[in-house]
Amino acid sequence: MPMLADPSKKYKPYTPLNLPDRQWPSKVVRKSPIWLSTDLRDGNQALANPMTIAQKTLFFDTLVKCELKEIEIAYPAASETDFQFVRGLIEDLIRRTLESVAGTKLAIIHMYNATCPCFRDVVFRNSKEETIALAIKHTKIIRELTDEYSAKYGTRFKYEYSPETFSQTEPDFALEVCEAVKAAWGKAGTGDERIIFNLPATVEIAPPNHYADQVEYFCQHISEREKIAISLHPHNDRGQGMAAAELALLAGGDRVEGCLFGNGERTGNVDLVNLALNFYTQGVSPNLDFSDIQSVIEVVTACNELPIHPRHPYAGELVFTAFSGSHQDAIKKGFEAQRIRHAEAAKKGELQYWDIPYLPIDPADIGCTYEAVIRVNAQSGKAGIAYLVQQHLGLDLPRKMQVAFYQVVQDIADREAREMRPEDITTAFRETYHFGSSKYEGRLVLKSFKISSEPSPDTTGSDEQPADERRLFDGTISVDGALRVMRGDGNGPLSALLDALRTHLDIDFIIREYAEHSIGEGSNVKAASYVELVRGGQDIKDARKATESWWGVGVDSDIAGSGLRAVLSAVNSAIGDRELPELKLNVGFNAKSAQSDVANAILNSLQLELPRRLQGSFFEVVQRAARGTGGELSYSDLIKVFRETYNYEQPDPNAKIQLKKFKMKSVGDNGHKNFSGQFIWDGQPRDLTGQGNGSLSAILTVLNSQIDGTLSVREYAEHSIGEGSDVQAVSYVELAYNVEGQKRRTAWGIATDTDITASGLRAAVSAANKLGIVQKQ
Repeated sequence: MPMLADPSKKYKPYTPLNLPDRQWPSKVVRKSPIWLSTDLRDGNQALANPMTIAQKTLFFDTLVKCELKEIEIAYPAASETDFQFVRGLIEDLIRRTLESVAGTKLAIIHMYNATCPCFRDVVFRNSKEETIALAIKHTKIIRELTDEYSAKYGTRFKYEYSPETFSQTEPDFALEVCEAVKAAWGKAGTGDERIIFNLPATVEIAPPNHYADQVEYFCQHISEREKIAISLHPHNDRGQGMAAAELALLAGGDRVEGCLFGNGERTGNVDLVNLALNFYTQGVSPNLDFSDIQSVIEVVTACNELPIHPRHPYAGELVFTAFSGSHQDAIKKGFEAQRIRHAEAAKKGELQYWDIPYLPIDPADIGCTYEAVIRVNAQSGKAGIAYLVQQHLGLDLPRKMQVAFYQVVQDIADREAREMRPEDITTAFRETYHFGSSKYEGRLVLKSFKISSEPSPDTTGSDEQPADERRLFDGTISVDGALRVMRGDGNGPLSALLDALRTHLDIDFIIREYAEHSIGEGSNVKAASYVELVRGGQDIKDARKATESWWGVGVDSDIAGSGLRAVLSAVNSAIGDRELPELKLNVGFNAKSAQSDVANAILNSLQLELPRRLQGSFFEVVQRAARGTGGELSYSDLIKVFRETYNYEQPDPNAKIQLKKFKMKSVGDNGHKNFSGQFIWDGQPRDLTGQGNGSLSAILTVLNSQIDGTLSVREYAEHSIGEGSDVQAVSYVELAYNVEGQKRRTAWGIATDTDITASGLRAAVSAANKLGIVQKQ
């Protein structure tokens, strides 16, 4: 059946009260009410699967932790479970209820009967007089039993009466019933002795202002108002239970009954959490504790077996979340402005008020984090994305970079058609800008650098004006996994690096925009730099108009280092997977590559720290090798020349001497060594022995015994390479060979071994093989 075009033919409107002098609209709540949780009674009776004793006990403990002082724990006459639960906490109808709380210090006994015309005429078929008589009769029974149990167990009782369906009852009849109940109770006093009159909107049938009028009318006309606590029990049939409670408190209510998160019959009771936090956000303490609201949610949902709606005030999963771009922008700006405002207030000793767009409460106050404040989907804006990057990575992106990264995130969100979680966004950022750990490194990675300065050749200084200086970049960069030494110069560190990339790798870019800020404080402070690059080879005007650009970011404890890393971050995005030219050393006439560049290349490729004199010797070898190529030598050719020159990690085809096995023993207390070894000498095996004051002098004693002339150690060095179980010793030995009547010759030998003694002996033999030694006849 469709909805009626004229619903007035089926539904009667509520009858408003004639209350011309109503006071509640001009009042303001200054203190919180008395709270009563009816989760375990009204809430439980509304569940498809009522709670077990264990569940009710867990729920009760949670209510106590939230600092609820009054908890309606059961309807003991309704079921054995409710009866046993009450006994478990502290043993038909009225007597059974009193028995269930016997022994507790203080209990409130709640009795009600329905009073509205519909229930009087249809459900109970009672007249007004019979309805009043019923309330009086059972109030007197409760009076007798509470006196009895007080005397027997020492329990102090308070009495609560509800004219059920109060909001549908004639106002004057509700007053008549309550006056009769108060007289029958006969013990109403002030303070803790007040009788409680609970005024339920059992079914919400009118706007909240009407309920407030009914409550104010009752408060104005009930006798001995000071001996009465007016309790409110709004339901939510019209979706206005929260408003009804707040307005009725203005109208004179002292107490509110409800459930956590609004459970209850049909559309539920008023939500105590929502109402309490409404007070809290107005600066009024609710005297309830929801500092860990998530743990409360977990207990309530587990016990009620009902979910919390994602949009539920204060408690829903999405209530602190903004997907909209304009909302995200406002929140981001709100946090930034509040940070400044709070800092100024702290200096002045003023209160630091919360004032953030779209967030009426600080999520942290109820145990929530800011992670979900801004969430990202295809509808989100750049401000929200930038906020998440700032919160999780500490990076305050320049506006143009926000726009660039926004497009990256939008493309992912559109492609995958889902919400982007914070970890998705930070991962996308790291991958896009090669930011963070080695997992996200690009093709070019800064390993080490030095920035120095020299006077600019184009300027001359004076006493008043010093000459301009140029910056020199001297660094090691990993290029596709291979370490390379590069040099460049410019008017600053960043332009010097760009010059090095242009010179060595034919990568040509210029800087269009640069920004920086600090991260952290004190000794932990770091610099964050942001660089926008455009293609080189164009003038400044064209560069400013260029539509294609690449952003990069770098973080370092050194401001120059962060800028250099930002440049490489942008370059990595720009070059993609394009093939890079092989790096070459220029060691010819007017060479740009020096001896140290060659040594660094060997260090980076082979981990060998060449002694200074070996560096000079090998540099001469390299220069000779590069003569046929115009003074240029690729890194791979350089390593090949090194291996062939020193037979490093490869056999020497021209070797006369090979050491196969040896033993070294100490002699006496002076550290002398006895050497015995098996050699292959000109293809023939020889067992030789000798002694010296160390291992090298011992093997030289052996070698000198077999040759004309004399071998001596000119220089020796050693170090380790590798780590852990893979560590090896590297030895460098330079030998001098003196033969009477001939010019002295020198040569270097290099060898590795897991044993430091063995590496030294093999290096000595290697050097000897390069000296053209002559055997004795």
